[in-house]
Amino acid sequence: MLHLAYSRRVLRFNFPARTSRGALTEHYAYYLRLTDTAQPGREGVGEAAPLAGLSPDYGPDTETRIREFCRQFNQRQLAALSPAAAAALVPAELPALRFALETAALDLEQGGRRQLFDSPFSRGQAGIAINGLVWMGDAAFMREQIRKKLAEGYSCLKLKIGGIDFATELRLLAEIRAVAGPEQLTLRVDANGAFAPAEALDRLGQLARFALHSIEQPIRSGQWADMARVCRESPVPVALDEELIGVTDTQQQQALLDQIRPAYIILKPTLLGGLAATRHWIALAEARGIRWWLTSALESNVGLNAISQFAAQAAPPDFPQGLGTGQLYSNNVAAPLTIRGGQLHYEPDLGWGSLE
Repeated sequence: MLHLAYSRRVLRFNFPARTSRGALTEHYAYYLRLTDTAQPGREGVGEAAPLAGLSPDYGPDTETRIREFCRQFNQRQLAALSPAAAAALVPAELPALRFALETAALDLEQGGRRQLFDSPFSRGQAGIAINGLVWMGDAAFMREQIRKKLAEGYSCLKLKIGGIDFATELRLLAEIRAVAGPEQLTLRVDANGAFAPAEALDRLGQLARFALHSIEQPIRSGQWADMARVCRESPVPVALDEELIGVTDTQQQQALLDQIRPAYIILKPTLLGGLAATRHWIALAEARGIRWWLTSALESNVGLNAISQFAAQAAPPDFPQGLGTGQLYSNNVAAPLTIRGGQLHYEPDLGWGSLE
């Protein structure tokens, strides 16, 4: 018989994570813990970590909702649960919880070892290329992050922009390009919807001189006609991010991609409703010639590991993924995830720490 419980961890940032929604100093992660009386000693773990200001299921009643979900789950007295059936048990409007139950079921199915997919990555034989993330902040703070990431050997950097004066952000990009040209360093920027539709194309024109790989969400989500125009006329390839959140109906997803026609979409399983939901977006995008990459959404190492394991067998090789967030916390769950030379590695021999 299956049994579902949860534990909670308050994650503390090494520095305030400045986003377009404000500065975050801590983040709550809830770990769904799935056990089976027929398999004593095994535990499948999945993480629900709704993100303030973005996740549809974030709110003051998050823990109450998770506790009640566990109670109702246990009342079902299930003898087995596939990852697909697990996802179907959770309403689409609770994407973080759906991701957690789906990955907990997958982990239990694979032996409860946090190795959700068999790949060279999960066996410790290969790394995943990732972008180095540079957070919003004042110029000195961002400049120090850039210096450190370049010294660590990243070949792709992603800068959060829109949080300080645009002229200052342009100067920071110029400083980077003075050190490393586009043949040495790929540059991505994420505006988090900071540009007004009327100014977006002018700003994109100014950004274009830095040979950027892409810009994520230049204007706020929900403005399909404006975003379609920006994608059509922008000299910088546009990637959709927040635009995908909460769009769960297949016809609406198709309409969004057909109207906006972005160059890329950014996939965050915690915000989209899990791995199956992410695969669905991938299929829709690839059918339209739209490229994609995966990004974590400030999960702890538990959720980051699940996304990384998925990325290792689903994403194009050598295309940098957004999976460098594990170092953001001072009290993250100890995990066999390490970063070397701009790549994320899984080292099975290192083992996992306590979830408490």
